[in-house]
Amino acid sequence: MDSKNLTRSEAARRARLVSDVSYRLELDLSRAQDPDRPHFGSRTTVSFSCASPGESTFLDFLHGGVDSVELNGTRLDADAVVGEHRVRLPDLRERNTAVVSGRGLYSTSGEGLHRFVDPADGETYLYTQYEPADARRVFANFEQPDLKAVYEVAITAPDDWHVASNGAVARVDDNGDGTATWHFRRTEPMSTYITAVLAGPYHYVTDRWTGTTADGRTLGIDLGASCRKSLAKDFDADRILDVTKSGLDLFHRLFQYPYPWGKYDQAFVPEYNLGAMENPGLVTFTERYVFTSRATAAQHEGRANTLLHEMAHMWFGDLVTMEWWDDLWLKESFADYMGSLATERATELGQPWVTFANRRKAWAYVQDQLPTTHPIVADIPDVEAARQNFDGITYAKGASVLKQLAAYVGEDAFFTAARRYFAAHAFGNTTLDDFLAVLAEASGRDMREWSAAWLETAGVADLRVLLETDDDGLVTSAVLEQQSVDPVTGREVLRPHMLRVGTWDLVDGRLERTGSHAVELTGASVPVPELAGRPRPALVLPNDEDLTYGKVVFDDVSLATVLDRVGELGEPLAAATAWAALWNMVRDAKLPATAFADAVVRFAPTATEVGVLQLLLEQATSALEHYAPASARDGAVSALTTGVLDLLGRAEAGSDHQVALARAFARLARHGGEAATVEALLDADRSGRSPIAGLEVDEQLRWALLQAGAASGRVAQDELDEALGTAPSAVATVGHATATAARPVPEVKAAAWRSVLTGRTAEGRPLSNDVLSATAEGFRIGSPGLTADYYGEYWPALAGIWGSMSNGQASRIIQGLFPLAQDIDDVLQCPARPGEDGTPRLGLEDGSAARAARSHPVVQRAHEWLAEHGDAPAALRRLLVEQTHTLERTLTAQAVAASISEPSAEIV
Repeated sequence: MDSKNLTRSEAARRARLVSDVSYRLELDLSRAQDPDRPHFGSRTTVSFSCASPGESTFLDFLHGGVDSVELNGTRLDADAVVGEHRVRLPDLRERNTAVVSGRGLYSTSGEGLHRFVDPADGETYLYTQYEPADARRVFANFEQPDLKAVYEVAITAPDDWHVASNGAVARVDDNGDGTATWHFRRTEPMSTYITAVLAGPYHYVTDRWTGTTADGRTLGIDLGASCRKSLAKDFDADRILDVTKSGLDLFHRLFQYPYPWGKYDQAFVPEYNLGAMENPGLVTFTERYVFTSRATAAQHEGRANTLLHEMAHMWFGDLVTMEWWDDLWLKESFADYMGSLATERATELGQPWVTFANRRKAWAYVQDQLPTTHPIVADIPDVEAARQNFDGITYAKGASVLKQLAAYVGEDAFFTAARRYFAAHAFGNTTLDDFLAVLAEASGRDMREWSAAWLETAGVADLRVLLETDDDGLVTSAVLEQQSVDPVTGREVLRPHMLRVGTWDLVDGRLERTGSHAVELTGASVPVPELAGRPRPALVLPNDEDLTYGKVVFDDVSLATVLDRVGELGEPLAAATAWAALWNMVRDAKLPATAFADAVVRFAPTATEVGVLQLLLEQATSALEHYAPASARDGAVSALTTGVLDLLGRAEAGSDHQVALARAFARLARHGGEAATVEALLDADRSGRSPIAGLEVDEQLRWALLQAGAASGRVAQDELDEALGTAPSAVATVGHATATAARPVPEVKAAAWRSVLTGRTAEGRPLSNDVLSATAEGFRIGSPGLTADYYGEYWPALAGIWGSMSNGQASRIIQGLFPLAQDIDDVLQCPARPGEDGTPRLGLEDGSAARAARSHPVVQRAHEWLAEHGDAPAALRRLLVEQTHTLERTLTAQAVAASISEPSAEIV
């Protein structure tokens, strides 16, 4: 009865019993600035109806102590009803009022009420983050999405602070002792996980939006944007609020339902676990969106996308909320899709669908090929499972499928359905069937069949065009086919696709598009008659315009064309689709990492969108670090570093491309190359005379260069400490942690390992999430010889880490220290032969590459741990399964890539 892990069945029973809920929440944050005070006062008054008087139920509360519990005017025995995670309410009446007074605990993990002390000025900042079930860390409540309630909130805090919650401020009472109490207006019904509190000396900017509702009424919304005081000089609130206003214009036109939450505040907060959270009336964002260094156009586009993603949630997710976490995907997928669509239509920032194809879909394809993949509509038996499902399936695959759905039913029908959905279910809870019902009504299509194929199966299809030609080179047959097996069930899956097939040919020595043909694929294959009777195209691109979700598989001629001329694909979405296919080939061990990196360097100058350039440089670096065999890695990284430096020297002075190339160079320089250039750039930072015209060494680049210098042993600890002391900030604190742990000194690595493994500093203070992850990153930088001996301690510590820490912190430690950087050379003595014609033949005979990967000692140890801990928490096992699979994939690719240049293969 005192489980921390609320189950779906428990929530369903409680929902049948409890209804008509309202809360009065009183928080005392007046002593938050005292670092020795770990807790705050929390008093909850909850009123509710009971369907079966005489029954019992419980409130959820992860607390630091409960002083009293009253139920219907009677004080209960706290020892009898209060557990570590729940408060039992016995012998209920038809109408009940419970009052729980106690203490919540401040968090440094971003779960519940997070407390942050700004290194720049010593000020204390608070904010909350609750999804999926951490409101119970702050106040006693019914922590499940379908028990919506109205809230009256009162917060006591230092009187010179900015304090906010979901509702607007009704009044502020001066307590005469340096504190004040803020009283907020009663909210509309909402779920517990989207309630919010913000408190601290935040810098706050206000504005107002005025628009017209669908019925012609004028609607006004007060807007606010806040950040830490020390970031105020960098806070471009005017640009943020301009995007906000444009988004409100667009969503009111599309949804035709007036914004329901009164005011609209947006707070940018430190050490945030997520990108953002859709709390009604008080959206919270990572303060990484406050650009303290030069921000590229891609960064501004990315921020706008997130702003608009969260705004879409005000309707889809907040106004209408899923009944249980099984349908988490629907609100997140819808918002993810709307973020890109709204960025395209409400702003002039970049090409969001190109970014979507490059980044979001890449995330989905990776997640969908893990052993832990699942259908978009997942089975979520409890809140611990819900935590693990904030993944690439829930967000990116779901959004990709909704983009395909809009193509399938037509955009008009899609938004007509959304309007009906909001109108019919406002302030209520729904399931997938409710959304499918309005879609079927609006489109006239059978959505159950579509849902079964797309939402209730897992895996990604391979999409290819099969061509046959005659002796004259004319196409006699062209067939688009899909191949897909659900990895969960092992059964074939044939999904309906509305897509386009594009063709390109060489015209006057340049690659030009010669056609783009609409195709509806409902079975295993469908003819593409438009290609018949014409000369074989130099390139055939399935999924031109990126309308559907599927991995593009090139025929041999098309692959050769792409590798030779991908930079000539003038259509940005086509280029994004082609690059995504090449990246998938690297991960699938069908293209050497070195070939991919070479293509990136050759064609980087043609990437006109800086976001595309940034992604390609990231992927090329990652490809060499993880997928290239050790025998080829150093030379390939050196070549890529030299290539990027050459491009940097030729980039337009002061351009976004120059910034992107400089940051990519700094990451590559962690491997020890071009040390003289790193030192010259750091010297330029001090002298103001850069060896690269127009390049400013700002805070972000400075710390990236210091990390590179530290990793090579050329920047000493006192220099890192001096840099932090000269310009203290949250960015500098994180950069300093990474640089310190990156130093190639055994004692440094030992200290970093211990700090991450325990989640504490050497003095015993808890590490914040950001510093913990930064330290783990620094530990991983450098020679494996400096770190390999520590991993024997990793496996025995896993269960203890998971059992003693919050899920968020434990996940960071387990992922951050997993021994992912391994070499196939440890088990593969000599790789296999190339093809007879001298071209790469990727794929060792009889699956020996995969066998080599599985025989690696670290992979074997991981599998042993999983076999020995079958009863470990599912969330912990999932982390280990995913990390192990990722390691096996990289080792397999290394083994296959090594087969290109060596004469034989043997596993030893």
